[in-house]
Amino acid sequence: MHRVSLSELKSGMVTAKDIIVDEQLIVSKGAVLSDSAIEKLKKYVILGIEVEDEDTETFTKEVEQDKSYSERVKNSQEFSRFKNKFNDAAEDLQRTINDVVEKNKPLDIDVMLHPVLETLDSLDNKISVFAMMQNMRDYDDATYVHCVNVALICNIFSKWLDFTEEETKIATACGLLHDIGKLTIEKDIIQKPGRLTDDEYEIIKQHTIAGYNLLKNYHIDLHIKNAALLHHERCDGSGYPYGLTRNQIDSYAKMVAIADVYDAMTATRVYRDALCPFEAVSEFEEDGLQKYDTKYLMTFLENMENTYLLNRVRLSDGREGEIIFMRRDMLDKPTVKCGMDFIDLAIQKDLYIEKII
Repeated sequence: MHRVSLSELKSGMVTAKDIIVDEQLIVSKGAVLSDSAIEKLKKYVILGIEVEDEDTETFTKEVEQDKSYSERVKNSQEFSRFKNKFNDAAEDLQRTINDVVEKNKPLDIDVMLHPVLETLDSLDNKISVFAMMQNMRDYDDATYVHCVNVALICNIFSKWLDFTEEETKIATACGLLHDIGKLTIEKDIIQKPGRLTDDEYEIIKQHTIAGYNLLKNYHIDLHIKNAALLHHERCDGSGYPYGLTRNQIDSYAKMVAIADVYDAMTATRVYRDALCPFEAVSEFEEDGLQKYDTKYLMTFLENMENTYLLNRVRLSDGREGEIIFMRRDMLDKPTVKCGMDFIDLAIQKDLYIEKII
């Protein structure tokens, strides 16, 4: 018997205990879960359930239980496959984009997407894409790596939004090519280890227009071109290059904006370590509803709940524990079980999650 979160449930798993909510039996012990039963469970505020051990070894049995979740991810065969495919995708993107920018070669979206989709196909859903990327944060943060990250996020994001297969393909391509314009900016500015000057920042802001100009003459979906141009626009008019507002911004660019900011905040930079994902969530919750489209932002944040529930974390006071409950109105302030103590970060406002471990 072992405990799994709702996001980890699969059809065919067998419940090890009765599942009771508010004194009502929801699913009986010994029940074989179907897809409909799993969807039913997701409607209740349940942290996870006990299921019978499978005959074959699962990810949770492959490594010692005293290791952190991060260590278990990194020691898994799935992570090794993902890392290799991810690195291949980043290198392939670098070659392809350089040919487009420097040699004016044709742009084939299907060919460009293939390594990214292979990276996703390397997963068997025991570990989420976000957990994989979180444990890749020690790797190079070049533009190509960032673009592959954003493409992966957009692919998952579009499925959360129930996009069709074709819409998901477009969204993934939008993420992959959104920063192509940065390759026209001097490397000394792009890779500067400190704060940019005002003049340097103005140069950086031109990458959106440069990206659109690189893509505009190719026979590709208009959303891909718009995502390159508009992914720094914000719904309240505070973005660039044009200061557009909510209804003037391409819908796919709105998606890319969220994926781009999340990845940028949680990536290692030459001038700082990667931020904890909960810091990114906190910033989104603080002023995100003004800057980002509510539909897309809320979908993103609510699905992040399933991504990080039951993860082990370190608090700002050094204590370590497991996230056992997340409030939908304050996702950045979950309840963490540290030993026998239950720490509600919504109440103990002097504490925060420092790191996922």
